[in-house]
Amino acid sequence: MDRGTWPRLTDDLASTRHSAAAFLDNWDGSRTAAGTEWLSRWIAIGDAHGMLGTAKGREGKVDEAATAWLCALTAFEIAKRLAREHAVQGEDVSAKIGSAMETFGSLKQRIERVQIECYDQSVIDAHYLPSDASSRAPAIICISAEDETSKTLLGRLLPAAAHRGMSVLAITYDDVSDNRRGHSNEILSCCLDFLSARDDVDATRIGVYGEGMAAALATDLAAFDSRVAAAVCDGGLWNWARTLAAVEWVAGVPNTRNDEVIAARRLRLLRRLKCPVLVVAGGRGIVSASEAIELQNASAAARTDLQLIISPSTMTDAGEVENFVICDDRIFGWLEQRLWCVWRSDRCSRH
Repeated sequence: MDRGTWPRLTDDLASTRHSAAAFLDNWDGSRTAAGTEWLSRWIAIGDAHGMLGTAKGREGKVDEAATAWLCALTAFEIAKRLAREHAVQGEDVSAKIGSAMETFGSLKQRIERVQIECYDQSVIDAHYLPSDASSRAPAIICISAEDETSKTLLGRLLPAAAHRGMSVLAITYDDVSDNRRGHSNEILSCCLDFLSARDDVDATRIGVYGEGMAAALATDLAAFDSRVAAAVCDGGLWNWARTLAAVEWVAGVPNTRNDEVIAARRLRLLRRLKCPVLVVAGGRGIVSASEAIELQNASAAARTDLQLIISPSTMTDAGEVENFVICDDRIFGWLEQRLWCVWRSDRCSRH
């Protein structure tokens, strides 16, 4: 990638994310001096947006300040990925992300640190971003991947989730999946209880989104608790793969593939899910593209509401580079359409 295609500072979030997505599409995964130069460039872009946000905040232009900080978060997220092999710079970028989140959270959309009480009297910590809507709004329970915290997840998702009229509750995978703390469904149901009790949340429009291994937890919750109105999950594929592996281990021989049995199993899994489902394949997900396509075909045959996203990524000498910007925007666009736009259309059709 030459200097002519370098990302440039822009004054709106859509342009910044378009520039970030274009960069990820063209980045070769370089860890050389050129990669370090890219890192410095994205840090500089984030810093510039931060200075703009500070200036707009002092002028009382809260909306413009918030947008600038969301642009900064997008730039710093790119920088964080470029800094993976640079420990000191990585820590510096993470600190910048934390500072940007705090500043954004001090504006109109305050980020709250909340504690959720579980049925066994234990408590889990979470981060909550209230909706910017003027009425009761949809809410999303976002469960981090197994190698990140709720704060790390929210820092990346804020630019994709903000201004969509939805609240976000971010929780850490380890807090949900730890068997010593109880079963994940019960803990996540407590998160549903927490959101349902809030005055700013419409309890009939709560979705769940699981990253990495948490995608399987999101599937389980959608099948377990009928209050889930939409789920970004694995469609049951992880549990199915685990069941097959257990059967093979007990039998001591590989399980012979039976397409009819597999198809029937998929249909049983899908019919447990009563809400619209989005399966994200490839990239950071636990679902392969081929498995997801077969699941989507089974969904069409069963006439269930399942859609599929193949996470855009590029193979480089340094490994797979996922375009998280495009993927996150598609996920939250789907959630917005399912939980907000469809609801508004239904309301309009009734009047």
